[in-house]
Amino acid sequence: MKLRMGTRGSPLALAQSGIVAAALKRLDPGLEIETVRIRTSGDRFSARSPREAYALTQGSKGLFVKEIEEALVNGRADFAVHSAKDLPAQLMDGLLIAAYPEREDPRDAFIGRAGRKWPDMAAGSRLATSSLRRRVQLLAIRPGLIIEPMRGNVDTRLRKLEEGLCDGIVLALAGLRRLGLSTTAHEPFAEELLLPAPGQGALAVEARKDRRELLELLALLDHAATRVEVEMERAFLRELGGGCSIPLAARAKARGAEADMSVFFSEPDGSRAVRLSGVCKDLKRREEFARDLAGQVRSDR
Repeated sequence: MKLRMGTRGSPLALAQSGIVAAALKRLDPGLEIETVRIRTSGDRFSARSPREAYALTQGSKGLFVKEIEEALVNGRADFAVHSAKDLPAQLMDGLLIAAYPEREDPRDAFIGRAGRKWPDMAAGSRLATSSLRRRVQLLAIRPGLIIEPMRGNVDTRLRKLEEGLCDGIVLALAGLRRLGLSTTAHEPFAEELLLPAPGQGALAVEARKDRRELLELLALLDHAATRVEVEMERAFLRELGGGCSIPLAARAKARGAEADMSVFFSEPDGSRAVRLSGVCKDLKRREEFARDLAGQVRSDR
């Protein structure tokens, strides 16, 4: 059998889709998988200046997914691999997430220039990130930081850091590991300080709902605990209409028959910030639990 796998063409996207392809081939050694590289709106915006790209992508959740979903709908690709945190709150009609493979560490990590550590980042230090979620939470931890917008793939950001364009950057720990860069000096942030984005560290394998045989194959990659966590986080995202213009974070942790969940939400300027946590006792009602937590966020603001 030959399958066409849709993915972005960035080094990280190719590494992630390669992980999924390898897992499928272990299940069926005779499987042939063609990689279909798709340039998304988010990729085109990232090629612009950092500040222009930052302005364009705020409020535009799904820019790294839209063209890939269109390829699934029109039959150009059979299935696709995404970073789960890139998924918009609602998928395109006719599509579903067939599998969430086991999640990597979802934490963010600090990387400093010339051996600089996070405690060294005093007021006036330049920290580069294009994420409003990170910006708001980090300024609450360390007021006085100068936040510089920075886009591009991981290698590009590391190069800009080395060139002295900033004193430190923040990247997803999962991306470093999947690119084989875990030996790069870095400091993971405790989730109590910097809560991750919904779905961070997880991959999402997407396909059309009418591809029953394919869905059965892809479902073999599904990791039950990861699905519980990501579905809870995405339910919170959907309820609050989350996009890149809203500082929103969510982290669910499946623990057997229960799941802990912590969430963060604020105004874009960091005001009226709310952080809540709770325990879902019935995983069959996990999305309802996440929506209830979103309701509590609204009432506490």
